[in-house]
Amino acid sequence: MTGDDEVAVVDGVPSRVRAVYGPDDLSSVPSFGGGFINFGHWDGIPPDPERPLTVDDRVRSERDLYRRVLGALAGGRPRGRAVEVGCGLGLGCALALEEYAFDAVTGVDIHPDQLARARRANAELLAASPDRLCFARGAAERLPLPDAGFDHLYSVEAAQHFRDLRAFAREGARVLRPGGRVAVASFFVPDDREDAADELARRLDSFASGLDVAHPLPELTGALAEAGLVEVRAESLGESVWPGFDRFLAGVDLPVSWPRNFLGAYRDGLLDYYLVTATRPPAA
Repeated sequence: MTGDDEVAVVDGVPSRVRAVYGPDDLSSVPSFGGGFINFGHWDGIPPDPERPLTVDDRVRSERDLYRRVLGALAGGRPRGRAVEVGCGLGLGCALALEEYAFDAVTGVDIHPDQLARARRANAELLAASPDRLCFARGAAERLPLPDAGFDHLYSVEAAQHFRDLRAFAREGARVLRPGGRVAVASFFVPDDREDAADELARRLDSFASGLDVAHPLPELTGALAEAGLVEVRAESLGESVWPGFDRFLAGVDLPVSWPRNFLGAYRDGLLDYYLVTATRPPAA
């Protein structure tokens, strides 16, 4: 975890996370069109490589990544109560309510500015369905939620910011009811390669600055198993994420060039994008 020990933490929020999701407002950056903050799931993008990808294509990719994650919960037929950890602007919470049969969704985020934006972005839905959507401030490692209060827990492209995956896994197991499901989508180092953190920091400013942490995938899958969850599975989504995202970036006027290095890091085996799922065992 290159630089992690040097990242200042104020009120529970690492300094770089506070800046990027506070005054810098990552959701307003052109590479994250539509207010979602994820790299997108690009299956089904127009096949013509000569046609530049549009903002509409970008937003669809971001929504489709949420659909890929939510579809992994309960065989694509989720019911009951769900919590999103690292909800950002809450647009994924709204999508979950609009397109899936959740009774209610709680969005949790560590950053107060993001929660304020989420409440503004979802003001109409909050007013119309106050019993179905709510937002709460809290860290992934210490969720402000009751024991066994949720049927599903999901997280979309936030786990790369979590400082303690074992604590997150324990909290996930705690707040899930027996039989509840976890689905986490984010980017990880595929294995325990020792030079990965340093090499990622050299290529990608988000790792060099401490915004992202070079977690090996086995760190998360092992943590979920240690927390007592079963059926822990990891599926690579890299080919559905990185080439499409890079193709979109090729048509964006970026102030910096380093985001184009994500595709190279994936091609070189330093990084991959995964959907990780697990289940809390049913009650005996």
